[in-house]
Amino acid sequence: MIPFFVQIIIGFLFFIVIAIPFSNNIKIINYRYIFLGIFFQIVLALILLKVPFITDLFSYLANGVSVLQQATNEGSKFVFGFLGDSQSSSAIIFAFAILPVIIVMSCISAVLWFWGILPFIVNIFSKICQKLFNIGGPIGLGSAANIFVGQVEAPLIIRPYLKNLSKKELLIIMTTGMATVAGSVMVAYVNILEDSFKDVILIQHFLTASILSVPAAIMYSNIMIPSNEITDFENDNVPKIYESTMDAITRGTKDGTNIAVSVGAILITFIALVYIVDSFLGLIPLPNDIELSLQLILGYIFAPVAWLMGIPWNEALISGKLLGIKTALNEFVAYQELSQIESGILSQKSMLITFYGLCGFANFASVGILISGIASMVPERKNDLIDVAFKALVGATLSSCFTGLIIACVI
Repeated sequence: MIPFFVQIIIGFLFFIVIAIPFSNNIKIINYRYIFLGIFFQIVLALILLKVPFITDLFSYLANGVSVLQQATNEGSKFVFGFLGDSQSSSAIIFAFAILPVIIVMSCISAVLWFWGILPFIVNIFSKICQKLFNIGGPIGLGSAANIFVGQVEAPLIIRPYLKNLSKKELLIIMTTGMATVAGSVMVAYVNILEDSFKDVILIQHFLTASILSVPAAIMYSNIMIPSNEITDFENDNVPKIYESTMDAITRGTKDGTNIAVSVGAILITFIALVYIVDSFLGLIPLPNDIELSLQLILGYIFAPVAWLMGIPWNEALISGKLLGIKTALNEFVAYQELSQIESGILSQKSMLITFYGLCGFANFASVGILISGIASMVPERKNDLIDVAFKALVGATLSSCFTGLIIACVI
């Protein structure tokens, strides 16, 4: 059996080397940004997960999430009656108990953004990334904003600058968008997974995952399109999104509703398509009465990736299946599957590493969402967005997996 520290070293080497063939110009890759990215992620992980003051803050935040869940439950009960009461039924009805959380959280995020609370936090992180990775203000702000807002909402923050961004900068925006998850859906994920992670502060790990994935995404973008072109703010004038608190409430609610409806529709479609594919695959005879399925195929494809993240080989097939589902379908389906895994099949550490590997919007549907969303703001850059889209998907997938590897080192 290969020692764990050797497995980790192999993982680090693999997740860097695998990105190099996707580079536009291997000769000018600045390896300093790779080492800075890795070092920065390790330091961030230690601070966010090990420093008592920070962990105490996350405990208070978890209490706030509980209040938010209860508040959303009250609103859902008023509109949907007993169908929206997740606390009184043994089986949570997804459409009436989970999706409303996205709407409420989107509204709250918009208000916190208008009040300057989220921009203050984002700006601090943005400045650090600008210094470490030689990126401009708009890219730093747009990338860091993905920790709290959606993959299309983040580019909206820097909309006036999108037309001037280089291809590398567009790649960074798209990669960070797909490597993170929006604050509006984090609480919904908490609802799905809280029974499977009973002694874990889930909101702490969701935020940590998104924070760590931002420098990872920038690191991979610097590998794939190395360039020193920088687009910066004019007179440090950061664009304003909302006009008032009421505007933030109404627009945040509208955006959250669009996200919730999209999530529900995508889940219905993709789960149905998987069922159809599995029905045909099930007709293929295999020895030992093994039933062929899309999940099984994805499991074998992604099992080596799970092992490289630090998961033992005897658990890698299960984790790999979930990583494959997340890439082919989306993280909602993958987290649903993770929540239904029987106790003991994955160790607590493997569960957490897998959790981090799944934390991101990196899937084929997101590529279309990002291209159409950003192209609606800058139609003249649509071809450039299409050109970098595949690199963004690969970079975002690797970013989430690399974050899982970092977590395997520090927990």
